[in-house]
Amino acid sequence: MKKLLSVIACAAAGFAVATPALADLQLATAKNCMACHAVDKKLVGPSYKDVAAKYAGQKDASDKLAAKVMKGGAGVWGPVPMPANPQVSADEAKKLVAWILAQK
Repeated sequence: MKKLLSVIACAAAGFAVATPALADLQLATAKNCMACHAVDKKLVGPSYKDVAAKYAGQKDASDKLAAKVMKGGAGVWGPVPMPANPQVSADEAKKLVAWILAQK
């Protein structure tokens, strides 16, 4: 019985750790971000791992990228502009950017 409880506790701990990352992937999917981006490869736009690497250590990266998520941008990653995403709220943009910058 103790062994079963131990297994259940470990599984619950693993689920608790994995849930925030999954939730942000779900948010990115729900907001249509994954139509142009992927976690680990370039699609239309850069991979989230490339974005995280480019902005690593920049203090203003979160605010700058959250604004780009909502308003769009151009010229940083090549000639294809990123369109504005009015369906993404400021809080959602901050969650998405925190998740993106955590990609390694």
